[in-house]
Amino acid sequence: MSGTADEITGRTKEALGVLTDDKELKREGQTDQAAAATKSKLDNANDWAKHKIDDIKNKLSKKNN
Repeated sequence: MSGTADEITGRTKEALGVLTDDKELKREGQTDQAAAATKSKLDNANDWAKHKIDDIKNKLSKKNN
C-alpha cells in the first residue's frame, strides 16, 4: 500500500475508533498514519540519494571528457 493510501486508511480507522469509542481501532489508525509518514520520509530520502548519485556521475563523466 502506498503512503497516501496508508494515511487515508489510518485517518479513517482513527475516526471510526473515535466515533465508536473503539480504542484499539483508534490506536491502529494512528499506527497506520505513523507508518505512512515513515514511508514518505524514506521515499524522500531515497529520491534525494538517487539525485545526489546522478549529480556525482554527471560531474565525473564531464571531468573525464
